[in-house]
Amino acid sequence: MESSLEHKLLNSYKSEMISYMARHPEAYEEAIELTVSDNQPYSWRAAYVLWSVIQKNDKRIQKHIKKIVNAIKNKSDGHQRELLKILLMMELDEKYESVLFDICMGVWEQISKTPSVRVNALKMIIKIADKHPELRQEISFLTQDHYLASLSPGAKHSIKKLMKEFNH
Repeated sequence: MESSLEHKLLNSYKSEMISYMARHPEAYEEAIELTVSDNQPYSWRAAYVLWSVIQKNDKRIQKHIKKIVNAIKNKSDGHQRELLKILLMMELDEKYESVLFDICMGVWEQISKTPSVRVNALKMIIKIADKHPELRQEISFLTQDHYLASLSPGAKHSIKKLMKEFNH
């Protein structure tokens, strides 16, 4: 049986989903569980809405970071992107950073993946490397031509901007 949240996720526009979440704070736990699950078509949509309604370093998400990190690897590109966007809003403990760094390196290096998930993976790599100067040297080789060739001009521009900020 489809829950109220699941029904909203499939039959509403984004603004209606956001409004639903605001009116039903009890739905956050279900949204988080859907976000990390493989229950499509709900899971990707739950992650998409969750990212839209959370605050920076949201306490409701903090206790689920481990589940979110562990869920990334086996998801589709769009779902990975949304999970990364959620994690980009969180302060991460060091115990998750190394695993997440490796996952994001793997995503970035797969040039067949969609540009949006790759750019978000690079954002996370940079966020982690910013806290750990010893990782800085690994970042420069990530923008070599063969990693950028499959990206759109807009994605390339975003990456150049990210790298400029990172290097200053």
